Amino acid sequence: MLPLLDSANPWLVGVGLNAVLLGLVAIAPKKLLTPAGIFHAGILGVIVWGTLGWQGYLVVGFYFLVGSGVTRIGMAQKEAQGIAEKRSGARGPENVWGSALTAALCALGVGVINSGWLISDSQSLVPNPVSLLLLGYVASFSTKLSDTSASEVGKAYGQKTFLITTLQPVPRGTEGAVSLEGTLAGVVASIAIALVGWAVGLIDLLGIVWCILAAFIATNLESVIGATLQSKYTWLTNELVNILNTLIGAIAAIIFAWLWKIAIG
Repeated sequence: MLPLLDSANPWLVGVGLNAVLLGLVAIAPKKLLTPAGIFHAGILGVIVWGTLGWQGYLVVGFYFLVGSGVTRIGMAQKEAQGIAEKRSGARGPENVWGSALTAALCALGVGVINSGWLISDSQSLVPNPVSLLLLGYVASFSTKLSDTSASEVGKAYGQKTFLITTLQPVPRGTEGAVSLEGTLAGVVASIAIALVGWAVGLIDLLGIVWCILAAFIATNLESVIGATLQSKYTWLTNELVNILNTLIGAIAAIIFAWLWKIAIG
């Protein structure tokens, strides 16, 4: 079976696989995606399978399933308090691309390079661009799952929540609020998805470290943005902040890898 998949056009395989899997999502009792969200998730899935194969698809699938599960933790309580995600956590197009636009761009970058359009010098002090983009891909999802887990666990179980910029106590669900419980959940989530990326061969062992550090930095910067800027600018939506969050995570991980390459010569 695997040889057949390997010899098949990956884009056609991606279309067929997504049609089946998202069809199952559409008829599932628990709505994880809106109808429009299913269509856009299909586009994302085809991009990922077509450029990164099953390895990249497994990472995005892990993010989607775990992220959806974490969002539903304490849902009744969060809805009663008015701090739950809209549509009981069902993802729409804005959520799909808010979470995965950075990853999709990294995947497309890998596809462009592997197509032979760009040629890199593997002897330079800059790491192989494909390895950097793969690291950025995993780091972006590591960052987003960290952010989602920190936010949702903090809203459900945070005993004390503080505004990240002043450390003053604030109610759960406040933009820019952090809690010990949420922070720990975010770190665990970033480790988990980085391990998945390593297990399927997208990153190496050091890449796990870069993903965890990048996710921690980006998640906290996202809280700072929420506490200082998001309430001042109506155009700075949660989805745009999510794109910035994942972009920061991907860039931070790439910079860490680049600096390490320079440091060891």
